[in-house]
Amino acid sequence: MNLHSADRGKRGKGLVRRTAKDESGFTLVEIIAVLVILGILAAVAVPKYFDLQGKAKARAIAGAVAEAGGRITQHFGDQILDGLLWTQIDYSAAALGTNMGDDFSFTITGGSPGSGDITIDITGRGPVAGVTTTKVFVRPGSP
Repeated sequence: MNLHSADRGKRGKGLVRRTAKDESGFTLVEIIAVLVILGILAAVAVPKYFDLQGKAKARAIAGAVAEAGGRITQHFGDQILDGLLWTQIDYSAAALGTNMGDDFSFTITGGSPGSGDITIDITGRGPVAGVTTTKVFVRPGSP
């Protein structure tokens, strides 16, 4: 019986030493493997992120152009319903407004009554600063 308990003690100490040795942490190879995987993911994800930013800005400016066109069309409809002829309608900044929220503003050229096409220059602000475009709209109602 004495021999059996002494035997158990040796096995117990051996297990404790082996467990402590196994819980020492990650090996250098494991850490390098994780860093390599993270590097590959970053190399793929970062360019994609910047590409998505460019596409978002292009779509935002396209939305601003569509809003400007909508303002011109709505103003045309309102003025026609008020009894004006299409040659009498003024598409000035005062008539259409130049503020498109926090992101865009625009300037109008050629919007005076009886003039030709209407040119709108849209400029980005805030998160889309530096994004600009010019769009020429045919005066609504013109033959």
